[in-house]
Amino acid sequence: MQTSALPDLAHNDSRPMHWLATATAMAAVVALAGLFQPDASASASTSGGPPVQQRHAQPAAAPDPSAADFPLDCGTVGTTVAKQAPGDLDGDGRPETVAVVHCAAGSGTPPSGVYVLTQQSGSAPRIVATLVEPAQQFSVGDFAVRDGVISATLLGYSSPSVPSCCPDQQEKVTWQWQNGAFVRNSQTAEPVDTGI
Repeated sequence: MQTSALPDLAHNDSRPMHWLATATAMAAVVALAGLFQPDASASASTSGGPPVQQRHAQPAAAPDPSAADFPLDCGTVGTTVAKQAPGDLDGDGRPETVAVVHCAAGSGTPPSGVYVLTQQSGSAPRIVATLVEPAQQFSVGDFAVRDGVISATLLGYSSPSVPSCCPDQQEKVTWQWQNGAFVRNSQTAEPVDTGI
């Protein structure tokens, strides 16, 4: 009988416990290898060259309307940012903020202004568009910014005899940035049941 030059392969008759132990050992090796990977930022900082930019850079923050100066004449009571919503309205990759602002009146329904704010790095937010002037005597109900479209329900009055607490007209409007300006679309004014 001739002997084989190959090692004895008697261990090839493996049992399920052998495979389970092998799989567990391999999983442990892979997990440990993941723990000991060099930190990408550490290797970039020790290379002597400029740091590598992150693949997913932090998105720019939307302007904070509390830091903006709004053109409302409110006397000593100041202004209130009643509603706000961020969104990239012009598609430049930087978010704007749309703010609904009115005087901080103690009662009644003060008229609102709707403003679009932008902000350059290191500067205060500034108004780039006024969508609703407070002089128009509207307050704002529903309000949202989605997919570059601003939508709002404007509440107004059918006559000067309607109490300021209870607007009796509503108009659903949208604005969208088109050809360098905000284009307004609206549905006709509808009466509102005020309950009085």
